[in-house]
Amino acid sequence: MKISRIIEAPRRALYAACMDPQALAAWLPPAGMRGEMHRFEPWEGGGYRMTLAYDRPSPEARGKTTADSDTVEVRFVELVPDRRIVQAVAFETDDPAYGGTMTMTWSFADAPGGTEVAVVVENAPPGISEADHETGIRSSLENLARFVG
Repeated sequence: MKISRIIEAPRRALYAACMDPQALAAWLPPAGMRGEMHRFEPWEGGGYRMTLAYDRPSPEARGKTTADSDTVEVRFVELVPDRRIVQAVAFETDDPAYGGTMTMTWSFADAPGGTEVAVVVENAPPGISEADHETGIRSSLENLARFVG
């Protein structure tokens, strides 16, 4: 699955927003969630641990780690400044439907009107529907646009 959006900002600013722990915790959580960064190591082989918590948990919006939260362990596989971030992402969960490691590749390319930010998701856990994943990523991209705007 690939989702992209043109954001009116230079590649450098967008990459920087992805590599700053406070910035990432502010814009990455989709609508209805908030983020807490536990650890951040900005180098290849490093990564971060972050919890995304629902503002209002409900049966329709159930967390993967607890009833109201998703905790992710992310490893930076590749970092190409101002161009690409490849991440190996795993949810902390006991539910096999959300287990395993997915790959998320964030790329930044010059485009008319700003920068095209594209997110490619591979090997997403089967418990996350493609529609839900797309909605979440589009929400994060909207947050990123506001954050750097």
